[in-house]
Amino acid sequence: MAKLMRAIGLMSGTSMDGIDVALVDTDGEAAVVRGPNSSAPYDPEFRDRLKSGLDRARTISKRNERPGELADLERDLTLRHVEAVKNFLQANNILPEDVDVIGFHGQTVLHRPDVGLTVQIGDGDLLARETGISVVYDMRANDMAHGGQGAPLVPAYHAALARNLDNPQWPVCFVNIGGISNLTYISEDGSVFAFDSGPGNTLIDQWVEAHAGIPFDQGGRIASEGRIIDQLAQRYLASPFFTAEKRRSLDRSDFVPPAGGDAELADGARTLAYITAASIFISAGHLPEMPKTFVICGGGRLNGTIMEDLRTEAAKHGAKVITAEQAGLDGDAMEAEAWAYLAVRALKGLPLTFPGTTGVREPATGGVLVKLLSR
Repeated sequence: MAKLMRAIGLMSGTSMDGIDVALVDTDGEAAVVRGPNSSAPYDPEFRDRLKSGLDRARTISKRNERPGELADLERDLTLRHVEAVKNFLQANNILPEDVDVIGFHGQTVLHRPDVGLTVQIGDGDLLARETGISVVYDMRANDMAHGGQGAPLVPAYHAALARNLDNPQWPVCFVNIGGISNLTYISEDGSVFAFDSGPGNTLIDQWVEAHAGIPFDQGGRIASEGRIIDQLAQRYLASPFFTAEKRRSLDRSDFVPPAGGDAELADGARTLAYITAASIFISAGHLPEMPKTFVICGGGRLNGTIMEDLRTEAAKHGAKVITAEQAGLDGDAMEAEAWAYLAVRALKGLPLTFPGTTGVREPATGGVLVKLLSR
């Protein structure tokens, strides 16, 4: 058995609610020992700065550009990650020298796969210096340089987890419902296909924040009091994104929330929850075969209305829907765990992406390594 490496993964996703931290011991292949995890929420003021950063990033034409306040935002974002790592190490009695590498996602502020441009702000050099741990970051760019969409990257980790599930019904599909939703299909013979499936929590979050002044619909309670507005739902689900033969990765701005006059608060939240669930199964129609087991990860699994809709849709196909926890996993930590796993793969020169996951021409590794000379 190959020697396991100890890695910390850091994830700040499209929901922009905070930093997830997770520890994994892995060989970057089939062996995965999941360790502790934690989260560090952003304060409302910093979330607002991140949202403003998305607007500023629209002017970027090259990956390394940081116009306006983006340079300061990148530094402050990185320092928050430094603090999250230090707190995590202290809470779990782990020394920096006992960790081989940090996998640092950063914050996506622009994702334009059609023109080969993706930008994740986050200073890997600063993170390495301040934590005393080597860092792998910017893991999407090399995939794009070789013809890929730059997303999703988590499927390599999903495939490793699937091999360790107890008696799954194949094919298995991991569904991550973050700001954007994505699917990873794994067949019993190990074939992997993956792509973004549509809007996840982004539309609901934006809707309830605009109409109720709260950052998200906790548990789907607001949506549970509303009704589905069929005309509005069909308008979203008629998007060419769902019928296009070539699957493409999404930016959080590719789908926008409905105008204020389109619905009352609860009806809008209910409709958007349905759109999240329905788009997953519409997109699953592009898979080689309809999965038998859907494992739901990410914040969307905590929305009871979305989960109810998912189970209703799955029943139409003779499939079952379970949460990550019902599969013995942690749906909150999975993406951070994946970034730890991918960092080890990057160190070993193993592929992070594949033709069936991002459309890259051939399996591609990636990431930028900041290796501390003392390590």
